[in-house]
Amino acid sequence: MHRSRIGLVLIDHQDQDWERGLAFWAGVQGVTPTGEDEGQPEYRSLGTIGSVALESQRTGAGTPPRVHLDIETDDVAAEVARVVALGATVAEEREGYTILQDPAGLVFCVVPVQTGADFEREALTWDD
Repeated sequence: MHRSRIGLVLIDHQDQDWERGLAFWAGVQGVTPTGEDEGQPEYRSLGTIGSVALESQRTGAGTPPRVHLDIETDDVAAEVARVVALGATVAEEREGYTILQDPAGLVFCVVPVQTGADFEREALTWDD
């Protein structure tokens, strides 16, 4: 048994466009981006949509601008197996998380729990 939920929406911009994209989406949300001092310079928080975190991510030159979802889980391997059984394909396994594509090719990630109390309150439970 494991638990999971869609916990983050990430807006990805390449390095050369990141500051402009960050400023734009912060303006859309009416927020000041936060997170500069948290040891992950490629991410900034843009608040939440309900209880789902909205973040801007600075990506490398090989990643196109896009929006992608992170499914957070208390068991990455079990959640990857579950979504693969639903039709996802694994694009890349990284240390601690996995990048996948849905059946139509849209990118998403399965990551460890990142939202704490929101995860505990809202995650769905799956029988493995």
